[in-house]
Amino acid sequence: MQITENDRSEIRSIIESQLIAFQNDDAEAAFAFASPGIQAQFKTPALFMQMVKTAYKAVYRPRSVIFEEMTILQGLPAQPVLLMSAGGVPVRALYMMEKQADNSWRINGYFLVPVE
Repeated sequence: MQITENDRSEIRSIIESQLIAFQNDDAEAAFAFASPGIQAQFKTPALFMQMVKTAYKAVYRPRSVIFEEMTILQGLPAQPVLLMSAGGVPVRALYMMEKQADNSWRINGYFLVPVE
């Protein structure tokens, strides 16, 4: 898969927008940036927000955010983002991205990876 500069820019903007939605406790906005598969899995913005608050605290309330070089995983773009948790622990969130039929990008989940 070829990732253009425009794709990189759009992906970063979507991730930043979702992080802002989490900061503002705006479940509807945060949920809107998730892929249709993620939306189907969690069904409502409230359930999605509860899952992020519980399982992905560093994504929900990062103290700092640093975007790293995008990579390709399983043929799809993955955006590593270095986050500092509220408690000061660094963690890397690997955002899995999915291109939609209208050529827009959505977040198709994330993995948290400890920082060595």
